[in-house]
Amino acid sequence: MPEDGQYYGKNGEPRKYDAAFKGPIQNRGCTDIVCCILFILAIIGYIAVGILAWSQGDPRKVIYPTDSRGQFCGQAGTPLENKPQLFYFNIMKCASPMVLLEFQCPTTQMCVEKCPEKFLTLVKAYTNKKDFDYYKNFCKEGVTNTMGIPEILKLGLCPAMLTPSKPFTRRCFPALGQKGGVITVGNNSHFDDGTGKMLDAKDLVAGVKNATVVIEARQVVMKIFEDYTQSWYWILIGLVIAMLTSLLFIVLLRFLAGIMVWVMIVLVILVIGYGIFHCYMEYAALKGEPGANVTLQDLGFQTDFSVYLQIRQTWLAFMIILAIVDVIIILLLIFLRKRILIAIALIKEASRAIGHVMCSLLYPLFTFFLLAIVIAYWAVTAVFLSTSNEPIYKIFNETACEYSRNVCEPANYSTSPMKAQCPDSQCLFAFYGGETVYHKYLIALQFYNVFLFFWCANFVIALGQMTLAGAFSSYYWAFNKPGDMPAFPVFSSLGRSLRYHTGSLAFGSLILSIIQIIRVLLEYLDHKLKGAHNKFTKFLLCCLKCCFWCLEKCIKFLNRNAYIMVAIYGKNFCTAARDAFFLLMRNMIRVAVLDKVTDFLLFLGKLLIVGLVGVFAFFFFSGRVKAFENTAPNLHYYWVPILTVVIGSYLIANGFFSVYAMCVDTLFLCFLEDLERNDGSPERPYLMPESLRKVLNKKNKTQPAQ
Repeated sequence: MPEDGQYYGKNGEPRKYDAAFKGPIQNRGCTDIVCCILFILAIIGYIAVGILAWSQGDPRKVIYPTDSRGQFCGQAGTPLENKPQLFYFNIMKCASPMVLLEFQCPTTQMCVEKCPEKFLTLVKAYTNKKDFDYYKNFCKEGVTNTMGIPEILKLGLCPAMLTPSKPFTRRCFPALGQKGGVITVGNNSHFDDGTGKMLDAKDLVAGVKNATVVIEARQVVMKIFEDYTQSWYWILIGLVIAMLTSLLFIVLLRFLAGIMVWVMIVLVILVIGYGIFHCYMEYAALKGEPGANVTLQDLGFQTDFSVYLQIRQTWLAFMIILAIVDVIIILLLIFLRKRILIAIALIKEASRAIGHVMCSLLYPLFTFFLLAIVIAYWAVTAVFLSTSNEPIYKIFNETACEYSRNVCEPANYSTSPMKAQCPDSQCLFAFYGGETVYHKYLIALQFYNVFLFFWCANFVIALGQMTLAGAFSSYYWAFNKPGDMPAFPVFSSLGRSLRYHTGSLAFGSLILSIIQIIRVLLEYLDHKLKGAHNKFTKFLLCCLKCCFWCLEKCIKFLNRNAYIMVAIYGKNFCTAARDAFFLLMRNMIRVAVLDKVTDFLLFLGKLLIVGLVGVFAFFFFSGRVKAFENTAPNLHYYWVPILTVVIGSYLIANGFFSVYAMCVDTLFLCFLEDLERNDGSPERPYLMPESLRKVLNKKNKTQPAQ
């Protein structure tokens, strides 16, 4: 056996018997103090960054469109409150490539009450008082009936023409359509540009396309937001069902662990099997339907995702993926059938432990609460940092001008030398930026915001792992259960973790956060270099991303076991990580065949809950069942609430099962130490449960042979 002889020398010395050891050590000192101080200073700096961002930022820049003077259209409490739409004087100038670089059209933009509804040129409107009064709604202030057309156009007070437009994300865009294969605007294929020249409606397409390149996705986002407003109540019900189902599974595992594991395995296979059957039925039903044989490659990206469900190849892909998953699960179960019995025994013991520490099931709610605070703080700070720039104005012109795209001040531009040399130029709002020290380091502050988000989130998760580990280890090492256990094991463990081991938690979470931020930088680098890649850089980035993904998984595994050792022995992070690593290495075979099989069974439990709730959500929101047809809300994309319920169900199930997983991991390490500390003699009896002793053919010598 690898547990014997010189194998120990390579992987540390085994634990020695200690009669005084009764579980988590009470007399302990603070660990990793330097990292604790560093973490506290980082949090203070994070709060300072948040205060600075909130004092400088302005979220209105994200919500409201901005006119040429940097004013917000439709903002409550301002003169433009009743003018929510942004109107472009000449939308065709948005076809300039500079639009894609500066995200601003080189034409005057102003806030209007509503978009123009008819064709009208300034020349035609000037001859009719009623038309001119209507036209002035789309002109700057100061236009009078006594001013001539050349003067109005020279001063840039009015557009040369109006075209029928429709509001889209609070912006007026030409109402383009199609008639007999010809592009039209306002049902006309041609229009007067205001100078007497007739243009084709298709000339507007390029301008509209460039003007919407950044905001096209907003339409999808708005539809998704509307779907959430229509279905949030039902999504909440779905998540409550997932929570009750998860709780029911935990309770049933407490009393019927063996039966529930096998029922869970069978149900997972059946649920995936039903998914394969449903995909096949959809695939067969689309046979012969017009357009159903279009390939995903030919279809390309579509904002209306329901289009993908109308082609056969989508359902074929779903069917193949589910079949592969089902086959993999069945093969794993066949090869691991003997080890499943040992895993069931460990799960039974975990169920008993949770039965004695019932408040541990509520601990995920505390973790969710802390994570919600961390996520909310990060999101709000990120928004305020990104909107804390100042408005930048630049010179836009139609003819050659040496000052083109230079920064300018709109207040005194009309009397400036630049205006005198370029009389047709205008000083228009371009984007938000800044030249101060604060603005120059905004990217660094955003980076700090992301890094502290990772660090704080990992710290919260680590705190939960150490707290639960301390509570469950006190259960395992108690000779008389629950008599020798603390009155409130979870609260006692939480107090120990925060009082003595904040530094160790910060140390482990810092290492993990550094790896995660490197992965984020690699993804950012890959995105920025897209299109400029050669085969070598693609291969190099792919290898780096794969290596750091593997490293992150390894660090998570080592951290988890290190926190268990810290919770039990109160040592610093590095010592605890080394002890946990050597303990696992000395029992490598048991780790491979026992601990991982248990993790696999718990994963099947999460998969089953997500599958059951997901199938229910699919039939409800898609209207496939007549009983729900009138109850389900009308949605743009019915996959939005389904996906939300599925992801939420997984997070909820993961929260409940994470308690089980932490319990299993803690008991497993305690079980390995039990084998090293004790030999089953009356002086050194095993503390492991009888079910585990039977499976491992171990028994206390004080007990008669079974």
